[in-house]
Amino acid sequence: MVDGLKGFPEAIAAAYPETIVQTCIVHLLRHSMEFASWKDRKGIAGALKTVYDAVDDKAAEAALTAFESGPWGEKYAAIGKAWRRAWQEVIPFFAFPREVRRILYTTNAIEALNSKLRRAVRARGHFPNDEAALKLLFLALNRAEKDWKMSAREWTAAKAQMAVMFGERFTKAMSA
Repeated sequence: MVDGLKGFPEAIAAAYPETIVQTCIVHLLRHSMEFASWKDRKGIAGALKTVYDAVDDKAAEAALTAFESGPWGEKYAAIGKAWRRAWQEVIPFFAFPREVRRILYTTNAIEALNSKLRRAVRARGHFPNDEAALKLLFLALNRAEKDWKMSAREWTAAKAQMAVMFGERFTKAMSA
């Protein structure tokens, strides 16, 4: 999942060719709100929910077209254009069942973990070798895992769906 950084989808695909690259829906919504006035944001968010909450990519595209031709889309044409530019990274989201989508619609958990890792590295400053850096990251990950009080409610259902969708690739990754 990517959050709109240029070149990220290409870099991920180059490093991990089997990966499905998807944009962060929350970041796309936040970007959309940058075009809107404060008083209109709640209405726009509700209208865009019909897009990302659609049954499949065809229904989502129809909802996006309806948004663009509706009052919000006419008033804020840049929002529809932003979604259209990111559409190839939005479509993979609809291949997943709703249980999985609830886990995948945002990169916030990933960003929070990344922040903890960066903080650990910044506090140390320098490392004598790569192994020392890896050990620090391992310890930071273990410490972060202990802070997780409760797993995401939908994670069990999401894991089951991913095991079906990705088969051996998923089970091999889970056992590693």
